[in-house]
Amino acid sequence: MPADLKGRSFVSVRDFSAEELWHVLKTAVALKRRDASSLAQQVGGGSAPLAGKTLAMLFQKPSLRTRVSFEAGMTQLGGHAIYLAPSDVKLGERETTEDVAQVLSRYVDAIAVRAFPGLKSYEEDMADPVIESFRKYSKVPVVNMESALWHPCQGMADAMTIREKLGKVQGARVTLTWAYHPKALPMAVPNSFAAIVSQLGADLTIAHPPEFPLEKRFLDALPRRPRIVHSKDQGLEGAQVVYAKSWGSPAFYGRWEEEKKVRDGYKSWICDRVPDGATFLHCLPVRRNVEVADAVLDRSAIYDEAENRLHVQKAILSELV
Repeated sequence: MPADLKGRSFVSVRDFSAEELWHVLKTAVALKRRDASSLAQQVGGGSAPLAGKTLAMLFQKPSLRTRVSFEAGMTQLGGHAIYLAPSDVKLGERETTEDVAQVLSRYVDAIAVRAFPGLKSYEEDMADPVIESFRKYSKVPVVNMESALWHPCQGMADAMTIREKLGKVQGARVTLTWAYHPKALPMAVPNSFAAIVSQLGADLTIAHPPEFPLEKRFLDALPRRPRIVHSKDQGLEGAQVVYAKSWGSPAFYGRWEEEKKVRDGYKSWICDRVPDGATFLHCLPVRRNVEVADAVLDRSAIYDEAENRLHVQKAILSELV
């Protein structure tokens, strides 16, 4: 049994050991099964472990899955969630993160933050300034609902789904493949997916065009180094799990017109097939028949994966708050 997780923030899966991550995932499984005795044993809180607790959810952009799953999760655990829209706070314009974090800390039991990268300065976004500022100044646990660098709750849902479909994560042959998208996108989802499957012992392959690597220092820090290939077809060979996601190019970061010319040359990187029997994952939203073909999506686990966001977030909140 890992040490008590109460009071800790959930900013990146890298902040937790594999044992701690498995502990949270087991709690999520118990919650999904609605096994009251197992839940009480896991979180020590009975049927309403967050009764009387309040979560502030601060968003810099609109949201569907993240907002609804967190709000529903708090309700199901007996707590209450407060939604703060981008216009409510105007973070960085009307309010500083230092002031917001310290004020909210006096009102609520946890703060959940969704802060997207500016996609202008690579160095600035790599520092993940908004979520790290909340972590610094908050006196209550901070939960990362997606930042410039990390989407840990999505990563946890991904790992839970792999475990459900394969019966294991350790030793699973997993491929993360870049996919064409007409816009530059953040690296938070692929960073978190690569981190958690590596921490939990999967054999990871990352397939991407040469101009679209993930941050080398993060890959170098993974406990199990991924295999890197620059061929979509090569990346898919032998995969038991395929995760498709687009992300931006570090070489052209903040220079969209230059990146667009390079990106448009890789429209063939649509995920239009997976190996027989492989589980396909995508975080959603997805551009059908641009990023991923309907034929792949319609036989995928994307809705199980989306549902598991609810269960892992309930587990995270139960353990930390």
